[in-house]
Amino acid sequence: MCYAWRVNLSVALVAMTEPQSRNATENETATATPDDDSDDFDLFDAEYYQFTESQKSYMLSSFFWGYIVTQVPGGYIAQRYGAKMLLLAGLAAAGILTIISPLSLKLGGWTALCAVRFTMGLTQGAVHPATHALLSKWSPANERGMLGTICYSGAQFGTVVMLATSGFIADSFMGWPSIFYLGGACGFVWIVFWYVFSSSTPEEHRFISPEELKFIEESRSDGKMQSADNLAPTPWIPIFTSMPFLSLLVVHCTHMFGFWTLLTQIPSYMKNIYGIDIKESALLSSLPYAVMLLLSFFFVWLSKVLQRNKSLSLSFNRKFFNSIGHWIPMCSLIALGYVPKEDNLLAVVLLTLTVGISAATYLGFQVNHIDLSPNYAGTLMGLTNGAANIMSGIAPLVVGQIVQDPKNVNDWRLVFFLAAAAYFIGNLLFVVFGRTEVQWWDSPEQTVDDVEQGVPLSPNGQDKR
Repeated sequence: MCYAWRVNLSVALVAMTEPQSRNATENETATATPDDDSDDFDLFDAEYYQFTESQKSYMLSSFFWGYIVTQVPGGYIAQRYGAKMLLLAGLAAAGILTIISPLSLKLGGWTALCAVRFTMGLTQGAVHPATHALLSKWSPANERGMLGTICYSGAQFGTVVMLATSGFIADSFMGWPSIFYLGGACGFVWIVFWYVFSSSTPEEHRFISPEELKFIEESRSDGKMQSADNLAPTPWIPIFTSMPFLSLLVVHCTHMFGFWTLLTQIPSYMKNIYGIDIKESALLSSLPYAVMLLLSFFFVWLSKVLQRNKSLSLSFNRKFFNSIGHWIPMCSLIALGYVPKEDNLLAVVLLTLTVGISAATYLGFQVNHIDLSPNYAGTLMGLTNGAANIMSGIAPLVVGQIVQDPKNVNDWRLVFFLAAAAYFIGNLLFVVFGRTEVQWWDSPEQTVDDVEQGVPLSPNGQDKR
C-alpha cells in the first residue's frame, strides 16, 4: 500500500494533464481549473491542469522531504512502544491524505498538493524501521532473510499494480481522481485486517499457539531479545563507532544512490538515446519491478538451498546475495552505456536485469540490521534508511551536473560509471567489514569491562563479549 501511494502521483500527473481533454485550454494556468467559477465539488469530476516541469518535480519530490524526517524517530518509537499501532496510525493517516489529494489540488493548487505529499512522507517514514522492529521480534534467525524478502517485496508488488492499473482507472468513468480514492480505500481494508491479526510481538498475539510462541522465542537471535520495558537507552556512541554498522550505513547509501540514479534517470536516457518512452507504456514502466518481484522469490528459494549446506555460514549467505545484488547491476549498468542505438531491445533487457537483480539485496544488507542488533534494529534501519534517502535526493542533482546534453551518450556513460563505482565500493566494504554476529552493544547495560570484573550478567543472562 505504501509504495502504491508513493508512485500513484507519477501516473496521475500524466492523466490529469491530458492535452486533448475537452476542459483543458491553451492558456490554462497550473492552478486554474475549468470549473473555477463553480463552488460545487464533484467527487469524480476529472478536471485537467497544466503544470510546468518545475512544479511537477516539486510535487513528486515533496513526499521524500517528509519521509526522511521521521526515519529515526519512527525506529525508536517502534522498538520502545511497539510497531503495531505505529504502522496502523501512520497508514491510516496516509490513506486519508491519499483520498483528499484531488480535493487539495482543486482548492489549493499544486502547492497544497505538495503539502499533502510532504505530510504523507512524514506518516510513511516509520514504515521500514517499524517493519525491521517487527521482523526482529517475529523472525527466527535462519528465516530472517526469507521473511524480510517477502515483506519488502510488497514494494515491487504495489508499484507494479499501481503502474499497471492506473491508466485503466483514469480512463474509466470515474476519471483520474479515482486513482487516489480507490488506493486510499484499499488502505482502510488493510487496516482492518492489520488491527485484528497483528501484534508487535509474538508474546502479545491473541491467536498464537503455545508451540509456535516457544519455537519463535527459542530460535530468534539465540534468545537474546529484551522486552521493551527493560530495553536500555540506545547506545549511540558504540553504534557510530562500530565498523560493522558503519559498513552497513555506507552500503545502504551507495545502494540507494545507484538504484535511484537508475530509476529516475534511465527513462530520460532511453528516450534520448534509443527513442523509447518508458513512461508512456504501462508495460515497460512496470516490467523492471515485476522482474524484481519474481527474482526476489527466486533468491529466497536459492537461499533455502544454500542453507541446507551446513558449511555455508550466515555471513557467507548475506555477502553472497549482496554481491549478486550490487556487482551484477554494476556490470550491466556499464554495459548499458555501450549498447548501439539501433539495438534498443538489448537496452531494455539490460535495464530490466539491472533493476530486477537488485532484489538479491533483500537477503543481504537489508536485513543485516537485525543480525547486528535485534533490540535496536528499528533504530539502525531508521539511521541507514534516512541517510540513504538523502543520497536518493542527491543522485538526480549529480546527474544534472554531468549530463549537459541528454543526447550525448558519453555524458551518460560517466553517470553509469559513477553509479557502478558506488555499487562496487559499497559492497566491497560490506564484504570486508560486515558481520552477522549480534554486537556487544545490543545489550549496552552489560559492558565488556563489567563482565571482566565479575559483575553479574545482564537480565537476559548473556555475556556480550
